[in-house]
Amino acid sequence: MWDYTEKVKEHFLNPRNVGEIEQPDAVAEVGNITCGDALKLTLRINRESGKIEDAKFRTFGCGSAIASSSALTELIIGKTIEEASKVTNKEIADYLGGLPKEKMHCSVMGMEALEAALADYRGETLPEEHMDEGEIVCKCFGVTDTKIRRVIRENHLSTVEEVTNYCKAGGGCGGCIPDIEAILAEEGVQPTEKKAVKPKKLTNIQKMLLVQETIEREIRPLLQADGGDIELIDIEGNEVLVSLRGMCAECPSATFTLDGAVGRKLREFVSPDLVVREVKS
Repeated sequence: MWDYTEKVKEHFLNPRNVGEIEQPDAVAEVGNITCGDALKLTLRINRESGKIEDAKFRTFGCGSAIASSSALTELIIGKTIEEASKVTNKEIADYLGGLPKEKMHCSVMGMEALEAALADYRGETLPEEHMDEGEIVCKCFGVTDTKIRRVIRENHLSTVEEVTNYCKAGGGCGGCIPDIEAILAEEGVQPTEKKAVKPKKLTNIQKMLLVQETIEREIRPLLQADGGDIELIDIEGNEVLVSLRGMCAECPSATFTLDGAVGRKLREFVSPDLVVREVKS
């Protein structure tokens, strides 16, 4: 389990500035619910002073994503547009007393939302490297080559593991890892000597405990926020049997929920081999 700072916990349990501004001066939506994280940021900007008077967010994601979004709004309220444009993902993470390295992608999402919102206010189009344009490298999480190159350059990354931590690429099935290694090489990163590491095989008990923990920590709060819920029924090999409850049980997008919010989270935190199947009851 990750070691979260008290400030991360505080911003997750008591997030600041949740919601949407009516008739905002700037709007941005980044991320993808299918990939597990999405953020909508709205801003109220004083056109005379150029200061951000209010900022609100709605985030679909884990505790670190919510905490990062909350921290972002506190960082930018009161700043001028020029000052806010200099806020980086590192500043967001530092404001929270640090994030687990596996969760740095949450701070990156916050920075991207801010950039997109400011561009919206200015009526500008973001440069390609600031958008999810380009060739899809990681199909599991929909990450493009332009985004991978950007996080490498801006955060001085040197390994595939670091790339995964900052943008999730390579964190699913692993099929894109050779492509990420090639991008690192093109960016001038010298490859380090690789040591053969045998993947740790989970026992059935370990797998069940991890699945249950992930459901409780990462999945159930998201579903409950929309009036739904989920129950773990059983685990048969790599097949996770669940039953959707509440609003989720009647939702026409139940298949999307299973494949996206549930399946991707379990594959991210437990094992890339897991398959989720719904059990009707």
